[in-house]
Amino acid sequence: MAVTKTLTKAIPFVKSGKVVKWDLSMTYENDSEGDATYYTSTFNKERSADKGDFTAKAKSSWTKAQLEALCPVSKWDEVFASQVDSVITNPVVTPVADTDYSIPS
Repeated sequence: MAVTKTLTKAIPFVKSGKVVKWDLSMTYENDSEGDATYYTSTFNKERSADKGDFTAKAKSSWTKAQLEALCPVSKWDEVFASQVDSVITNPVVTPVADTDYSIPS
C-alpha cells in the first residue's frame, strides 16, 4: 500500500496580525488513480491558539512542516488504514439469494 498524504487546505484566521486559528485538511491516497487498489479520503481539523494548540504568530512565519504538525496524522493514519482495509483489502461481501433452493421434504 503506497499512501500519499498531502496538505490540501490551510486557512488562517487572523486577529491583530497573528494567526489565532487554522482550518486544515489533508488528503490521503492509496496507490494511483485508476489502480484497482486506489482509494482516497480527506480529513479535516481546526486548531486554535485559544485552546493551546499553538502559539499565535504572523501568517508569514508558518512553514508547511509546522502546519502538518498541527494535524493529528497518527490518528488519521489509523483511520485511513481501516478504511482501505474495509473497502479494498477485505470488502464486505453481500450475501446472494439462492432463489433455486428447494425446501427439503
